[in-house]
Amino acid sequence: MKNNPFPNYSTISPIIINVALGKESESDLAEILVITSYPPRECGIATYSQDLIKVLKNQFSTSFSVKVCALEAGCATHIYPDEVLYILDTTNANEFSKLADIINQNNKIKIVLIQHEFGFFHDQENAFLQFMVEVNKPISIVFHSVLPYPEEMLRAKVRKISSVCDSIIVMTKHSSEILVTDYGINPEKISVIAHGTHLIAPVNKEFFKEKYGLKDRKVLTTFGLLSSGKSIETTLHALPEIIKTSPNVIFLIIGITHPEVVKNEGEKYREMLEGTVTTLGIQHHVRFINSYLALPILLEYLQLTDIYLFTTNDPNQAVSGTFAYAMSCACPIISTPIPHAKEFLSKDTGIIFDFKNTQQLAASVKSLLDNDILCKNISLNTLQKIISTAWENSAIAHARVFEKISGKKIIPKYSLPPINLEHLKKMTDAMGIIQFSKINQPDLSTGYTLDDNARALIAMCMHYELTGDNDDLTYIQRYFNFIKYCMKPSGYFENYVGEKRDFTEQNRETNLDDPNGRAIWALGYVISLTGLLPQIITSEAECIMEKSLRYFEKVYSTRSMAFAIKGIYYSQNAISSPENLQLLKTFANRLVQMYKHEAREKWEWFESYLTYANSLLPEAMLNAWLLTGDPIYKEIAIDSFNFLLSKIFNQNGIEVISNKKWLQKGQESEPFGEQPIDVAYTILTLSKFYDVFQHEEYREKMGTAFNWFLGKNRLNQIIYNPCTGGCYDGLEEHNVNLNQGAESTVSYLMARLSIEKYKIALNI
Repeated sequence: MKNNPFPNYSTISPIIINVALGKESESDLAEILVITSYPPRECGIATYSQDLIKVLKNQFSTSFSVKVCALEAGCATHIYPDEVLYILDTTNANEFSKLADIINQNNKIKIVLIQHEFGFFHDQENAFLQFMVEVNKPISIVFHSVLPYPEEMLRAKVRKISSVCDSIIVMTKHSSEILVTDYGINPEKISVIAHGTHLIAPVNKEFFKEKYGLKDRKVLTTFGLLSSGKSIETTLHALPEIIKTSPNVIFLIIGITHPEVVKNEGEKYREMLEGTVTTLGIQHHVRFINSYLALPILLEYLQLTDIYLFTTNDPNQAVSGTFAYAMSCACPIISTPIPHAKEFLSKDTGIIFDFKNTQQLAASVKSLLDNDILCKNISLNTLQKIISTAWENSAIAHARVFEKISGKKIIPKYSLPPINLEHLKKMTDAMGIIQFSKINQPDLSTGYTLDDNARALIAMCMHYELTGDNDDLTYIQRYFNFIKYCMKPSGYFENYVGEKRDFTEQNRETNLDDPNGRAIWALGYVISLTGLLPQIITSEAECIMEKSLRYFEKVYSTRSMAFAIKGIYYSQNAISSPENLQLLKTFANRLVQMYKHEAREKWEWFESYLTYANSLLPEAMLNAWLLTGDPIYKEIAIDSFNFLLSKIFNQNGIEVISNKKWLQKGQESEPFGEQPIDVAYTILTLSKFYDVFQHEEYREKMGTAFNWFLGKNRLNQIIYNPCTGGCYDGLEEHNVNLNQGAESTVSYLMARLSIEKYKIALNI
């Protein structure tokens, strides 16, 4: 029998072996090979890698595939999932060289990503270094530990590893600084990509407390694989003092003992903790959950947690996955001063105490348990602090590294998320869609607006056109009823409705021409679906629109007229009205005069500034041309739209006009304050221009603009939240606005529904 050329491949199928040999497979995608420990092996880095790989697949499924070489110390005993193609026995020096040969011979593998911890390779350090030298593919290495003040031997090892890598990834700025100052590593080779955190849809913690038998308890939590380095006894010794003022407190210790600890010393540490609980007489206040919890259950425990405690006694622990998990669930955190904590915690996001200092820990816990308002503020600040570290953003950062070290042989292409109406429906009650949210929770105190309900009506109609889902009709009727509710006998619409369904004073204080224009747009869109929507809705929409247009002839607001043109355009496609067509010409001619008054060389626009919903104006002119055939409308539509595109598209993608400062003629716009609604309107207009003229540039820009929601923006962060189906309210200077209000969520849905018919051509 011939020797098996694969290290420990007894569990690998012949099909996978063919892939390993570089033979043809069903996919032609480039491969990223991740060398790491991997579940079901119980290890923090294994969990980290699984989370990272999952989100890379979700976001970049059309750009590359991700495969795994799982690390084992000895013969493999785990049954691995399909993405694991290879298993490397790290105790056998010969297997490193064999793996290098396999990688070099497999033309599909373009990049090798190594999750590094010195403990993985301590049996065969030289073989590991030689393996890296032999691999002829770009290598990126992730250092999970970076020790300061290294002795010369350690410094030499790290420098040798770094010298054969094309990229180094660390998870904190502190680790990057250590590599530069203590190891002499070139900073240009280093990328800081924070440990990923999970996006969750926050749920009232009392719900989960009741589910797990913790009703009316103040919950302190720690979790992870147990070992003496966790210093959990620090919390146990602090509990008696905490109990004095909070007798309902309970401390959850979640996790099994680390497998390597069990091999060397059994359950000695856990037994010591259990003995300490008995000695201190705090059995009623401590619960051991001796399980390796599935992720959904773990996140539920963290969501019911009042304070998360991180008490490690290792000052050189650069980063903690457990710490990151807790932050993703908005837990107020009290932590010892590891670098991860010092970078993410401040007085607004948590508390840091000295290693093993029981008194400081007790005082810190009491200060938070005694102040519910402070805890709530810390939770909100924590979410804002860590959103940039969401796994989705980590995937974007890794993809950028892959693009760089592959010499752009790998170009990240964002995968199109499924259409998700969950947050839209959550924001909608019997009255209509609620205006704002706090994170993902509807804030009824902010009331409702005609603006949002008109947009929601269009979005839901678009979804019904696409899917024919009869459930949509309930929401279409609801948003339509809201428009009817806002209409006054004169044909004029109010915009602002309070939580008690009253028309608020804002209606007296604000110009309502734009909301009235949006209502006409929505009504026209409904009328355009005559024959598809129930007749009672389309007929009533026609009557309401006719009444509104009689009032609207007096309006001269630029965008209001443009909205009205869109509404008339849609309605004319279903029901011809000479009177409405004449009104459309009136509005279009007013826009022509505005354009002629302001347009100059290098400023081909209707006003002396660019503000909000800018793409609406060229689209209105295009619609006017399509109905009338007047060439001046077409000329202005094309010239003004191309001018706008030149101002908002650049080498970074799309950067719409800031809502912090409008772009005045001859000036530069602010580089932040970008709103989802402006990106969405741009996509709608690009779609219209492409359908009419079939210019490929318009379709390409559609894809570029939509990628703004997925992370191709100035901060390289997601704006669409795939966990909730909501959309964040804006891209600010240093962060995204985490609230997921009606305007942003509906705007995203309109963009997503518009892009659906082009997804194959755009390869997204």
